[in-house]
Amino acid sequence: MDKLTVLVLFGGKSSEHDVSCVSASSVIANIPQDKYDIIKMGITKDGAWYRFNGDTALLPEDKWLEDAANLVPAFVSPDPTLGGIVETVNGEARVTKIDVVFPVLHGKNGEDGTVQGLLQLAEIPYVGCDMTSSAACMDKALTNALADRAGIPQAKWLSYTEHEYRSNPHKALDECVEKLGYPIFVKPAKAGSSVGISKANDLNELADAFETAFANDSKVVLEETVIGSEVECAVLGNDEPVAATPGEIAPCNDFYDFDAKYVSGDSGLFIPARISEDMLKKVQKEAIRAYKALGCSGFSRVDFFVNGEEIKLNEINTIPGFTSISMYPKLWAHSGLAYPELIDKLLCLAIEKRAREI
Repeated sequence: MDKLTVLVLFGGKSSEHDVSCVSASSVIANIPQDKYDIIKMGITKDGAWYRFNGDTALLPEDKWLEDAANLVPAFVSPDPTLGGIVETVNGEARVTKIDVVFPVLHGKNGEDGTVQGLLQLAEIPYVGCDMTSSAACMDKALTNALADRAGIPQAKWLSYTEHEYRSNPHKALDECVEKLGYPIFVKPAKAGSSVGISKANDLNELADAFETAFANDSKVVLEETVIGSEVECAVLGNDEPVAATPGEIAPCNDFYDFDAKYVSGDSGLFIPARISEDMLKKVQKEAIRAYKALGCSGFSRVDFFVNGEEIKLNEINTIPGFTSISMYPKLWAHSGLAYPELIDKLLCLAIEKRAREI
């Protein structure tokens, strides 16, 4: 059987650029090479696109950009008659056909529906959620509104655009305290990996938290503090999604911030989560329900807070981390699906989804 050509997109013009490069290096290393030919394409922090023909080990810390001999200006063409990437070689354009794309792009300009829209225009199969569900899950205010509509339990929340807040900050601050109470979590609406999140315990900290969040986005979401274990569930599939055994995060910091996720490496991971068998099944059921309510496909990680018999949705990550310490592949490995098999399954789901759309 002829091999399929898979394009792995990494990097991105995003605050999560560095994490994306680490995730992509793990993904590339685990793609079954007896079944797929791999093309690597990186997007710089400035938004420039290059095909990278060098060593995958150079992806972390952007060392790939220092290997100039293996950088070729290239981009995914939105023209479906081309069906692939356009490269500039010796001053001439050259088209390379692509069978399927794995966008290992966390956060803005990659996980938010932008790249998904490009790939839908190009009519190239791609791993993960479509443009609409990617955008809805990336925007925490939209996620929360849709979860409320579907009757999925979650924390009490509020949202403000920067214009709304700046028009009357005192009113906004008072409303937050009155409706949510301290401590309050303040988050950029459209940033992932806990970038720009603060926990405010008084009015001064709350005002500072707004500024921190607005430095990352023009809209913020505020949530009441929910006491409970941080339980994560990996969901996989299109029309009939399935859930892996849920795992639990024991943050090394006050909450599971960027440092706890990717820098310190001291956070505890427990698979299965340290909750009852009945609650493990309930988390799986609720994860699939949230996945369907948000229109997800391919894969997502659905996160909850669990306290006794109470479960509340935290967030949905449509392109969860795939680093060596990331929960999504670890959860499936525990459930019997090894990393290479997981990658193959994701690529097959992408091709299956695109075939139904034609």
